[in-house]
Amino acid sequence: MPEMTPAENAPVPDALTHVRADGSAHMVDVTDKPVTSRSASARAVLRTREDVIARLVADDLPKGEALAVSRLAGIMGAKRTSDLIPLCHPLPLTGVELDLDAHDDVVEITARVRTAGLTGVEMEALTAVTVCALTVFDMIKAVDHLAVIEDVRVLAKSGGKSGDWDRDVAAGAKGAASANGAAGEPS
Repeated sequence: MPEMTPAENAPVPDALTHVRADGSAHMVDVTDKPVTSRSASARAVLRTREDVIARLVADDLPKGEALAVSRLAGIMGAKRTSDLIPLCHPLPLTGVELDLDAHDDVVEITARVRTAGLTGVEMEALTAVTVCALTVFDMIKAVDHLAVIEDVRVLAKSGGKSGDWDRDVAAGAKGAASANGAAGEPS
């Protein structure tokens, strides 16, 4: 394989930051970025049956306390994101909050992750809600193996060079721009 010059190794401008000009994937160098306060929130939904939700809330499942175990699993998942996602930087998380709201036929899972670091925590928030949802599934599968995990998404982020972003605000701006015949923000 021929040796590559630094220019060939550089990221392509206006392209994905994890892809070099030659198309190879790499971990972005964040050495020169300032340490700033950053946060991100994410959501996932686990859909099951109402009778399963009743058992979940009553701690009446074969594997035990599903909500408590799932919350801890989500927190642990956030802390291990860089072990799971190859190009994520290991980050010193300063806070992980995980809320599970079980009602009707769903468990709505929301995470908020914080750090003072060189890069954002969107992936950590997504990992937290996903691992939490997977754990809820594992805890209820003996009574409902047809449960579904859906609607996994980043809700908001703050800090860093790109600033703050909120899905609801962006969706409102996109809707308003569409109503006026203009293109909205990319999703």
